Amino acid sequence: MATDVDGHPIAWREAGHGDLIVLLHGLGGSRISWEPQLAALSTDHRVAAWDLPGYGASAPLADETVTFAALAQAAARWIAELGGGSAHIIGISMGAMIAQYLAASHPQSVRSLTLLSTSPAFGLDGTSPDDWRAARMAPLNAGQQPADFADRVLRSIAGPNIDETAFESQRRAMTRISGQALQRSIECLVTHDARPLLAAITAPTLVMVGELDQETPPSYAQALADQIPNAWLQIVPNAGHLLNVEAPDVVNAAITRHLRHVEDQ
Repeated sequence: MATDVDGHPIAWREAGHGDLIVLLHGLGGSRISWEPQLAALSTDHRVAAWDLPGYGASAPLADETVTFAALAQAAARWIAELGGGSAHIIGISMGAMIAQYLAASHPQSVRSLTLLSTSPAFGLDGTSPDDWRAARMAPLNAGQQPADFADRVLRSIAGPNIDETAFESQRRAMTRISGQALQRSIECLVTHDARPLLAAITAPTLVMVGELDQETPPSYAQALADQIPNAWLQIVPNAGHLLNVEAPDVVNAAITRHLRHVEDQ
């Protein structure tokens, strides 16, 4: 049974006991984005999924400008608060971007790393930061809130085989985000470039991506696996960007193998 902890400054959902797993959601997610992982991985571990600072019940960062360095620092402080020492870090999309900075800059907090549906830098395919930002800011500038356009956005990044229960779980997660918090995250995301840091990551790293992911395609995942010293890549057939709920059994099995390998060393 998962428990919500509305702590300050970070609020989270957790389940289970044992070595600590930390779950970092994506741009349009929140702590409820991870139900399949909270259920499956908590049989042998303590699993904690945060609300990103400013999202859900978490307080925003003190500085209104959100940066990856500041988010990594917030994650490191939260992990220390949880009392788990180093943790197995699992991130998806923007959360996996934060995880890269966390692993490179706060290695004492990271026992292993799992990066889902993400990239080493924004715009590897030549996407213009200004164009990408403008497209995602347009509904916010028109006065809408994330709950108003969650369905459209999530349909555009999910694979064609996602089931409706899984889709609805992600829609609910996105409705917990304020427009202001999403705006700050959008501004942060376009600055992402962890490539200078990747060689410094020492944690064993699993990189996973959906075969049908068009937001962060397999070529991005391959670039990550190539640049992180102790990393390997798994491509999941027939899955899109919402990988953790589109193929939960495959994802959970791969993470379990990864963690066992690390813990047996």
